[in-house]
Amino acid sequence: MKKILLCCFALAAVFNAHAWGQKGHDVTAWIAEQHLTPEAAAAVDRILGGHSLVYYANWMDNASNTPEYAYSKTWHYLNIDEGETLETQPRHPQGDVLTALDGIIKRIRKGKLKPAEELDQLRMLIHLVGDLHCPMHAGRSTDRGGNRVPVLYFGRENNLHSIWDTALVESAHKWSYSEWQQQIDRLSQADAETLCQGSPADWFRETAAITASIYKVTPAGAKISYDYLNTMTPVIEQQFLRGGLRLASLLNALYGNR
Repeated sequence: MKKILLCCFALAAVFNAHAWGQKGHDVTAWIAEQHLTPEAAAAVDRILGGHSLVYYANWMDNASNTPEYAYSKTWHYLNIDEGETLETQPRHPQGDVLTALDGIIKRIRKGKLKPAEELDQLRMLIHLVGDLHCPMHAGRSTDRGGNRVPVLYFGRENNLHSIWDTALVESAHKWSYSEWQQQIDRLSQADAETLCQGSPADWFRETAAITASIYKVTPAGAKISYDYLNTMTPVIEQQFLRGGLRLASLLNALYGNR
């Protein structure tokens, strides 16, 4: 039985390895970069060797598939099965996005990291905050985060996880990541600060609630077209903005006073 469970977890890692496609992570990172304090921006620039947050926004998706970082394959998601909550859902023994983020934040806050270690922690933080806000990365383990929920996307066979990674994003707006930021990053300072309140666990619960609603309106075999796209585009915009502003808030808290 133990071997069977470990095999299932391994399969889940393969199917759940990616959240937002490249565009989604780039948008999240670029929004965050616009809201860094001068002190945090200088620290991030130093740690990343002069590269932007966007430069490393998708780094972890590739890194997790290399031997050196294979331990992080399950860190991109946290499955919440039907009828379960964050508190009741059995957690993956090799870690999940929330456990990973909590650990990374603690290690950066504690300090005393070697330059290469801090680079790794920061690159992971940039990516995982994006993953935390991708709805299907709070999907059910029983269907591999929506990978086993077949749908017809504008008449073509696809699956629920895949369309939320990339297809919906690219169909919603034909914008570059900087154009996404220009169009959706328009909250007042007070509203942005309110949105950033709470903890990563609170933010994950928001995402999980969105995911549950997506499952309700997207059963297996659903025929997805313009009406679905019109309904879900504001959700994508909302999650990009939440992820970007909250990433900036975390970075400002961690590096703003250094």
